[in-house]
Order: sequence, then C-alpha cells, then structure tokens
Amino acid sequence: MQTPTRRQFIRTAALTGAVTSVATSSVFPAILTGAKPADTKVRLAFIGVGSRGRSHVEQALYRDDVEITAICDPAPEAISRATAMIEKAGKKAPVAYGKGDEAFKDMLKRDDIDGVVIATPWEWHVPMAVATMNAGKYAAVEVSATVTLKESWDLVNASEKSGSPCMILENVCYRRDVLALLNMIRKGMFGEMTYAHCGYQHDLRNIKFNDGKSISGVGAEFGEKGYSEAHWRTQHSVDRNGDLYPTHGLGPVAHWLDINRGNRFTHLTSTATKSRGLHKYVVDKGGPNHPNAKVNFKLGDVVTTVIQCANGENIVIIHDTNSPRPYSLGFRAQGTNGIWMDDNDMIYLEGVSPKPHSWEPFAAYQEKYDHPLWKRHAQTAENAGHGGIDFFVLRAFIESIKAKGPVPIDVYDAAVWSAISPLSEQSIAGGSKPMEIPDFTRGKWKTNKPIFGLTDNY
Repeated sequence: MQTPTRRQFIRTAALTGAVTSVATSSVFPAILTGAKPADTKVRLAFIGVGSRGRSHVEQALYRDDVEITAICDPAPEAISRATAMIEKAGKKAPVAYGKGDEAFKDMLKRDDIDGVVIATPWEWHVPMAVATMNAGKYAAVEVSATVTLKESWDLVNASEKSGSPCMILENVCYRRDVLALLNMIRKGMFGEMTYAHCGYQHDLRNIKFNDGKSISGVGAEFGEKGYSEAHWRTQHSVDRNGDLYPTHGLGPVAHWLDINRGNRFTHLTSTATKSRGLHKYVVDKGGPNHPNAKVNFKLGDVVTTVIQCANGENIVIIHDTNSPRPYSLGFRAQGTNGIWMDDNDMIYLEGVSPKPHSWEPFAAYQEKYDHPLWKRHAQTAENAGHGGIDFFVLRAFIESIKAKGPVPIDVYDAAVWSAISPLSEQSIAGGSKPMEIPDFTRGKWKTNKPIFGLTDNY
C-alpha cells in the first residue's frame, strides 16, 4: 500500500477527528508592531474545518471578542457545516476557500486575519503554519505539530525569521488535575522533581478502521476506502514504528520540569513490542480473507521511550493505540517528597499523608491546590470539549493575540515535543540506539523563565 500523497491528506482535513505578564521577546518584532489594538475583535481564520476544526470554531463562537473572517477546507461538506454553525450562532458567514489543495495560500493574503487555527492531517501542519507566520499572522497548530526533525527546525526558523508566534494546541496542558499538580510542584510540595511518567494509551482501533461510511461504523477499511481519520492516520501505523503521538502526555510533564525554561531534553532511547493488534482487529472485523489482512503494520503495539533531562530527571512515555484497553495518559509525578499517579487518582506525600507508605485520594489536594485558571473559568469551560480543556487552549491563543505578546505554549515547545516521534523511530530502527534531542532554543533554555500557567490569565 502506498503512502498517501499530500493531496490525499489535505482532502481528508474535513474529516479529521483528531502566562504571566512578561517582556516581549525581540524574536517577534514583526507581529507585535502590526498587532491590532486590544479593544478590537480578534479576527480568526480556520484551515481545516472537519470535526476537530469545527470544535475550535464552536469555542470561538462563544466569544464576543472574536470574529471568524475566513475558513478553508477542500471538502464542500466541511465548508457547508462550518458555515451553518457560524450563521446559526448569529454571526456573519465567513469567506470560504476550498478550491484546490493550496487554497489556504490565497486565504492568507487577506489583511483581516490576526490568527489562524490549523486542524488538518499531520503532514500539512508545518507547511500551513509556516505560510501563516510568513504572512505575518499568529499560528495555532493542532498536535502533533511536526512529523520530521526537519519540520521542527522549519517551524522554529520560520517563527524566528518572520517574527510571528506559533502555538501548539496541546489541550491536555490545561487538564484540571495536571494544572493542580503544576501548582503543587511550583509550591515545592513534591520536593525536587526526579521522575515523570506519561503517554498516550488509547484504543484507537475503531478510529484507524471503519466501514468507510461513518466514524462510528464498525469495519476493517482504511486509506482510500476509510472514512475520517482512517483515511489518513492509519497509514502512519503501516509506515512508521515509534511514538507517533507524544504530546498529550509530554506537554504537561514538560511544564512540570521547566523544559525549554531552565531545563531541556538531552537524549532518548525507544523500544517497541511486536505488531499484532491491528492485524487481529482487521481479521476480527473483516475476516481472514479481507485485503487489509495482508497489510504489514509496522507500528509496535506498545512503544516505550525514555528521555533524559539536563537537570537529571527521567521521563518514560508509553504509546499504546493498537490494544484493547481503557483510556489513560498514565501520568506520574515523582519527587524527593512524594508521588502522584492519575490512574486511580492517588497521591502520597511524606510527612503529609496520614499513613506512612499508604496512598490517599487526590480529591482533597485537587480542591486545595486547584489552579487559578480553573478557579476563574470553570463555569465557562463547561461548554467546551474534552472536559473543558478545549476552552482553555483556544482562549490562550486568542488572549495572546489580544495582548500582542508571546503565546504560553510556543514554537520551541511545539518543535521539541513533536520531535520525539521521529527520534523514537530512529532509536527503534537502530536497536534502541540513544538519540540526541536537538536544542531548538539554541541555548536560550538556560536563561528562559517559565511563562505557562503562572496566573489566572492564560
């Protein structure tokens, strides 16, 4: 089976499911000098208005300070559904761009766009984000931001050269429990951090395969005969063996450990189990004679990556999307004073927990150390997807534009979090060979200060 072309990838975009006040960096002069006054509406455009893109559109429609000026998607159904959403909300219909794979380039010529939200198949994230930044606009890109190491550098270079910020839309960074943990870590509750565990453990078999007609349709089709993410995402499991989706777990952990801001990833090793789950699923759903039963899926069922940090911490990341299992990001935060695990929501703090060597529920700590962002916005976030975190991540992008300042999850985060994927592939291909992780900040991590989640703003 051949890898889909970029044309095939972009045509499925419509079906894709999937700070405190700081001095402005001189890296971003162009965008900041041209930004609009804070009392005017933020004008957003959207590239990719499939199911994931429309979820961002929905959040934007809740806000009186946002105007959606343009949308882009080559699928007429996606354009129609997004336009109907906007008009139903009593807003003016946006200008739609859908003629050809690169219609977004024409859209980016508009002078009534301040920021662009990109929710398309992975291969298009960097070309679209780079074009957005080169057009002098803020870019927000869905996860993972990049597929290759070169793309991570392309993203960083374009942001630095153009002066335009780029934010990775990693919504899990705003999950209520992980923000409470960030609050506790910064207050010294865990002592000195030594270890973190995370991952993406999510049974995606019914996402990678369907009947070719609907997202929920049971079946064994993917690629040209697949629907939604099965049309493009499953091919990565055919072609690649590595941690294909690291940022949901790694994003929050990176904030816990001050990555790119006083600390950095230095190197990693990865291993993978044999690949059995996807083949079994095809046989179970389509029978042993189904054409896809002959496909050789390269992705191991469980991929384990170990990262070493400059300040001495270790991180373990688990990627498991081919197996029957309940959903879990497998978070664990451990320091010299204690440990927290999100599975079963358990915590133990030495000298604080009532019984030595015994777990206790996290609920009381969650309430006591609830992050200011959630204390301020919990009621508003109730309308948002994924337990409210979609509200926070898009809000952060919009507020950054309004403030004419940097984004709280920036291009360096996007580059290094996403780079774990190709590096894990290379490590596995080399027999779990250690791989050096590039310093995309070019040394600035040594003096950069944390900016994420310091207040109730963004």
